[in-house]
Amino acid sequence: MISFYLRAMKKQKLILIEENTTGTEQKIIAAAIKIFQAKGFAATRTRDIAEEAGINLALLNYYFRSKQKLFEIVLLHSMGEFMKALTLLMNDEDTSIEAKIAAIVNAYHEMLKEKPSFPLFILNELGHGNHTVLLKATGLKKIYQKSVFALQYQAEVDRGRFAPRPLIWLVTNIMSLTIFPFMASPLLQMLGDLENKQYQLFLSQRKESVTQWILHTLKP
Repeated sequence: MISFYLRAMKKQKLILIEENTTGTEQKIIAAAIKIFQAKGFAATRTRDIAEEAGINLALLNYYFRSKQKLFEIVLLHSMGEFMKALTLLMNDEDTSIEAKIAAIVNAYHEMLKEKPSFPLFILNELGHGNHTVLLKATGLKKIYQKSVFALQYQAEVDRGRFAPRPLIWLVTNIMSLTIFPFMASPLLQMLGDLENKQYQLFLSQRKESVTQWILHTLKP
């Protein structure tokens, strides 16, 4: 069984719906992940996915109405558990914003360690103008803008503890400092003369410093 977390708005609340899949659906999704990551959304045909899955096109269309719907499900499959964890930690009313930042950095690091090629796939899709699909599928915009995390940030700005900058400054720092080292790993490994195990150790050691750097940028 594969669990997907489909996001829907109902009475102003984000609901996570678990969807069970059949064996045929799993084959289609596995094929879609492979083809989308190899070709990107624009260049992929549903026929390509059907051929990779070993089924006919009519059967693929029976399970998934459109290429965009299948693409959204692929994103949820790739990021579903991460987005669920991110939603929970950013809406935890019992932790400080500093603790949340540390947890977010750690969550990104663990997700990227497991899926190191995923950032390049996302960057490629953003370059082809698929940001609307990405935001809809992941719910990332709502998670950052309508969360306890966002309210805590603004409260600290109002108190004068944080510099008076919009939330996007903080979001940019978190994403760039955590994601870039994974995206650029071949180049950075070469520049640092690091084997893969050495580079993974470097990333783990660097994680705690990243949190401290981000917190430092918040000072007025």
